[in-house]
Amino acid sequence: MIAIYNKIAILAVAASLTLGGCAGRGEKETAGSLLGGVGGAVAGAQFGKGTGQLAATAAGALLGAFIGSEVGSSLDRADQLHAARASQTAFERAPIGQAIPWHNPDSGHSGSITPTRTFERAPGDYCREYRQTVRIGRKTEEAYGTACREPDGSWRIVN
Repeated sequence: MIAIYNKIAILAVAASLTLGGCAGRGEKETAGSLLGGVGGAVAGAQFGKGTGQLAATAAGALLGAFIGSEVGSSLDRADQLHAARASQTAFERAPIGQAIPWHNPDSGHSGSITPTRTFERAPGDYCREYRQTVRIGRKTEEAYGTACREPDGSWRIVN
């Protein structure tokens, strides 16, 4: 029970640090920081045991917030729409290992979504793990996640 409270405390501290650094920043940077921080905390929580796991959770949250901020500060709404369309195509029908590229000719930003594994969480509840790459100028960022099909047929990112 104490471990749960420690995790919550670490996540709260990481979130407050992230939010505290948001003053004067754009909406994309803030959203990127928050989403990256949460994703990093979830990834970090998968490693270690006891205090090592807590440290990994905190480090993951901070690193995820930083990377999310950097990507979020550079992607505009049109970039996000191009990436979202590629994601839906990748989740819906791309074979494992096939990258579905996207490119915004207005900004020059690009990326790809590559399904890496398909599985069922429960009978009829399909999910796909994926690798996402985003290229902004000469900088490339890579992230991993999981998307699951909703009852209405859409796909939702779960981590």
